Amino acid sequence: MNHKRWIFVLLGVAFLLFFTWLPPLAPAVDPVGKAFPLPEEGKRALGLFLLAGIWWVFEVVPIGVTSIAIGVLQAVFAIRPAKEAFRDFMDPTVMFIFGSLLIGLAFTKSGLTRRLAYRMLMVVGEDTRLILLGCFVITALLTHLMAHTAVAATMFPILMAITTLYSDGSEKPTRFGKALFIGMAYAAGAGSIATMLGGARNPAAVGFFKEFTGADITFTEFSLHLMPMAWLLVILIWLLLVVWYRPEQIRIPGLRDRARELYAQLGPLSKQEIFVLVVVGLALGTLVAQGFIPALKGLDRSVPLLAAGLVFFLFRLLDVEDLEKRIPWNIVLLFSGAMSIGFALWQTGAAQWMAINWLAMFQGAHWLFFVLAIAVLVLVMTNFIMNVAAIAITLPVALVIAGYLNVNPYLVLYVATAAAGMPFLLLIGAAPNAIAYESKQFTTGQFFLTGIPGTLLVLAVMVLFMFTVWPLEGMHPLLR
Repeated sequence: MNHKRWIFVLLGVAFLLFFTWLPPLAPAVDPVGKAFPLPEEGKRALGLFLLAGIWWVFEVVPIGVTSIAIGVLQAVFAIRPAKEAFRDFMDPTVMFIFGSLLIGLAFTKSGLTRRLAYRMLMVVGEDTRLILLGCFVITALLTHLMAHTAVAATMFPILMAITTLYSDGSEKPTRFGKALFIGMAYAAGAGSIATMLGGARNPAAVGFFKEFTGADITFTEFSLHLMPMAWLLVILIWLLLVVWYRPEQIRIPGLRDRARELYAQLGPLSKQEIFVLVVVGLALGTLVAQGFIPALKGLDRSVPLLAAGLVFFLFRLLDVEDLEKRIPWNIVLLFSGAMSIGFALWQTGAAQWMAINWLAMFQGAHWLFFVLAIAVLVLVMTNFIMNVAAIAITLPVALVIAGYLNVNPYLVLYVATAAAGMPFLLLIGAAPNAIAYESKQFTTGQFFLTGIPGTLLVLAVMVLFMFTVWPLEGMHPLLR
C-alpha cells in the first residue's frame, strides 16, 4: 500500500466531509450592503472544490478519474443533480479542446509537425537555451491571432519532435523536456493576454467593463496596455525555466546539420500536408474573423475546429484507431471535470461568496494591496474554474469596490484580465497546461512547484507596470 497516496486521498475526503457537516456560514456582504448567503449546496461545493484540488495536484488517481469523481460526488452529496453535473462534461469549451487535439493529430499524421520542427531548428541552431526561446516566442506570437488552446495543440507535436531529436529517441523525461513543455504552456498564457483574440476571457472582460462603467475598450487600446507585459513575461519565463530546469546539454553538436538533413528527406510539401494546411487555415481564419464579422460572433468557437476534425475523418486522414488510441481521453476528462466543478461553484453561489468575502477585506487598504488582492483572487480562481467565469465573478465586485477607494477602473480591468490568462499552478487552469502534460515530461507536482515562482513573477511584473509603464501610457492608479 502506498501510504503517502492514501494520506492525500483521505485528506481530500476529510475536506469534503468537514464542509458538509460545518454549521451555516455568515453571508458575504458587498460594499453597498447586499448580502450573498452561502446555501448548504454551496458549502458542500467548497469541500468538493478542495478535494478536487488535492487529488489533482498529488495525482492520487489519474487526473481524468478525479474528474469523474467530481460528477459522482456532486450527485452523492446533493450539490447538483447528476444530470446537471455530467451535462457539463460535454460543454462547448470541452469540445473546443477536443477539436484542438484533432487538429494537432492531423498535423502529426500528415508530417507537418516534423517539417516545422526541423525548419525551426535550422534557424535557432544548436544552443538548447535558444531552442527554448525560439519555441516560446513562436508560441506567444501565434496566441496574438488565435486562441491559446489551438496554439498549444499546434505546437505540441512540433515540440515532441524536438524532444525526440534532443533525447535521441528516448522517452525518458529530461530537464530540457520539462522546460520545453512547461514553458510552452506558460508562454501560451502570457502571449494570450496581448490581444483580444488570445482567449474568450479578453473580450468577456471588456464586455463586463463596458456594462459597469459605460466605457468601451478598443482592440488597439487593449493591446497597447497588455502586449508589453505579455512579452516581458515571455522573456522572464524563458529565463526562469532555463535556470530552474537547466538543460542537460548546453549545445547539441550536429543538431542543425541533422535537422537540415531530415528536412531535405521530407521533400516538397505533399498533397496531404497542403490539404491539412488549407483546412486548418480555414478553421483558424473563421475564429479570427469572429472578432470582426458580426454574423460569425454567434457561432460557438468549438464549431470551426470540430468541423475541421470532421473533414479529416471524412477524407480518412484520421481513422477510428486515432480516435481510440491517440486521443488523450485523460486530458479531455480533466477539462470535463473542471467545467463541472466550475459551474457547481457558480450555480450554488459559492464562487460569489468567496469573491465578495475576499475583496471586502481590502476595502480600507492602500490601493496597491486592493489591486493585488484582485490579481491573487483571479489567479487562484482561474486555476480551478473557467477563466471567463473567474472574470465574471471577480470583475463586477472589484469595480464596485474600486469606486469607493477611488482606484482607476481601467487598472482593475487590465490586472484582472492579465491574471485570468496565466494560471500556472494546476493543469486544469488552462488547456495548454493539460496539453503540455500529455508529453509525460513532468508530473502535476512538478508543474505546481514551478508555478509558484511563475505566479510570483506575474505579480511582480504587474506591480512594475502599475508604477512605471501604465502611468506613462496615461493610466494612473488613482482617479484624479
